[in-house]
Amino acid sequence: MDCDETIRGFPVVAAVYDRRFFLARSYKAGGHRPPLQCLLGFALCVAISAGCNRSPGRPSLDSQVVPPDKVLSFDNLYRQNCAGCHGPNGKGGAAIGLGSDVYLAIADDATIRRVAAEGVPGTAMPAFAQSSGGMLTDPQINAIVTGIRKRWTNGDSPDVSPPSYAAPDYGEPQRGLEVYDAYCSSCHGAAGRGGPRAGPIVDAAFLTLVSDQYLRTIVIAGRPEMGAPDWRGNLPGKAMSQQDVSDVVAWLSAQRPKAATPLHSNPESVTGEIR
Repeated sequence: MDCDETIRGFPVVAAVYDRRFFLARSYKAGGHRPPLQCLLGFALCVAISAGCNRSPGRPSLDSQVVPPDKVLSFDNLYRQNCAGCHGPNGKGGAAIGLGSDVYLAIADDATIRRVAAEGVPGTAMPAFAQSSGGMLTDPQINAIVTGIRKRWTNGDSPDVSPPSYAAPDYGEPQRGLEVYDAYCSSCHGAAGRGGPRAGPIVDAAFLTLVSDQYLRTIVIAGRPEMGAPDWRGNLPGKAMSQQDVSDVVAWLSAQRPKAATPLHSNPESVTGEIR
């Protein structure tokens, strides 16, 4: 292969590279000086090869598409999977805010991880882990849990120890009505049918779609973005007790339409529920 062919045909760089060293060795051994056009051809091929990575339309290394199952950014995962219900900033939406100080004080990481992975059957909370029919890998579930805790835990703990996340025992529905009248009726009206400051809490569709654990969680943590106080704010200076919360949830659960199966009314089955 002569040098003219090298310049016109743009052969593989390796071939020209080998020819260059062959010529260089010949020159050192007393052979002829490498023709100038050969050296120019080699330089041209190197320049073309180096320029391939910068050719128009070629994506840069930092713009390569990351496979969906490799995305571990909390911002991306939360925005795509959680924000639609729990709000873009963890402040709540159709579901409770995951950035609530009280919520994060009563729900540990194992609880949040279990519900994110497995969901809550019979409610609007779907399963997100691939092992439960969702789309997210275990590392992605962990990234969401870690991100929630890191992003929204500000170090402030409630001034009064809150009731436990899960009910330690069954509540008493009859006493629950008394608790409701004392703590809840000023907003939700008599018998939970709606009042001047809040809608009906015994709405059949609502109670059918939520679990007892969800009711317990919102009684404890409230919905501050909607003006609903937590367990401390219903009566000034008198927070709800553990038993108060269990009893009012038992009363609300008893208001479900009989055709609907109460969701997880057994305290032993509520561990791990976020709703």
